[in-house]
Amino acid sequence: MPINAYSIVEEFKVSYKHQVVFTENIFDVRNPLLATTIQELCRNERTKIFIVIDAPLLEAIPILQSQIDEYFTHHEASLQMTACWSLPGGEQLKNHAEYLQNLYTEIDKHDLCRHSCILAIGGGALLDVVGYAAATSHRGIRHIRLPTTSLSQGDGGCGVKNSVNFATKKNFLGTFTPPHAVLNDLNFLNALPQAQLIDGYIEAVKVALIKDADFFRTIERQADALVARDPKAIAQVIQTSARHHILHITRNGDPFELTTSRPLDFGHWAAHKLEAISDFTLSHGQAVAIGIALDSIYSQRTGFLHENQLERILNLIEALGFKCFHTTLSQRIKNGDHLIVKGLEEFRQHLGGQLTIPLVRDIGAQFEVHEMDIGILEDCIDQLKQRTFNPVE
Repeated sequence: MPINAYSIVEEFKVSYKHQVVFTENIFDVRNPLLATTIQELCRNERTKIFIVIDAPLLEAIPILQSQIDEYFTHHEASLQMTACWSLPGGEQLKNHAEYLQNLYTEIDKHDLCRHSCILAIGGGALLDVVGYAAATSHRGIRHIRLPTTSLSQGDGGCGVKNSVNFATKKNFLGTFTPPHAVLNDLNFLNALPQAQLIDGYIEAVKVALIKDADFFRTIERQADALVARDPKAIAQVIQTSARHHILHITRNGDPFELTTSRPLDFGHWAAHKLEAISDFTLSHGQAVAIGIALDSIYSQRTGFLHENQLERILNLIEALGFKCFHTTLSQRIKNGDHLIVKGLEEFRQHLGGQLTIPLVRDIGAQFEVHEMDIGILEDCIDQLKQRTFNPVE
């Protein structure tokens, strides 16, 4: 007997505007960018603004708080700053649920609604947590990002994802919720310590490896200038990295990652596991550098990448100030297997569906595989260990 069914099926689309702007001195009262962006977004007579900012940033730039206060006082006719609330920076924000819970409490205390605006000022971890809270409070409060690190300005802060960690798994809880605007003030990068500044360079290397051989050559030529903190070199590399990431998200046909293809995650299956193994003492940038080195060697050992190209990749990673090996990469479990290998299944679970790992057949040319030979992978780990005489401890 046929089953009677009454169906209503309608297809609808939601249009998003993904706006990423680079500027300088964003809290100078003579720079109208932030005020006009909020006014265009909210279109209220006087919009409530709740600011969440990285505490280490306030310490690194002592005058920043007074600049923020002065800016919102100058624009008080249209903008109402309800509070400027600080959170500690770094991955600990995403690991400990109390930070997220406290953020929800603050959002409720200040009576923020879907017509308010949450302004997140900080590095990638803070942007992730604040974005997740904004996306899930009242099913979505307007949200603007002000990334303050090279990593967040050139990659993570320009994306459409928000997340927190759970059960030692990176980004286990999260949403795909585009920010209403991303405003990058390049002057914030001046306050970064060297180890944090170079983190953004590796994501630029990553996107160059999978998309743009000319960009890779540019980074090679400017490696010394980047390490020396040359402002023009930094601006060029971070802006080009951001452009590639944004174009991939908006023009690749899969902004919310419904398929299993993740070219922007080149080197990241191992990086995410390395961060967890190290109890997140290893920075994301350093972990990605090792992950790129590992997958590049695997590409070469499986016959896809020429040895000369591999050497260029490894040399550039090291020239920018990264190590290609960390002691946790060799860590083994009781049966003798490398612990890092568990990252493959965790990566598959996180993405869903078939395991899909990006590799490179040439600089600027990416392809995908659906399995990795564990024996070859272990040989790649040994090769990195032998190459690096001074591993990160």
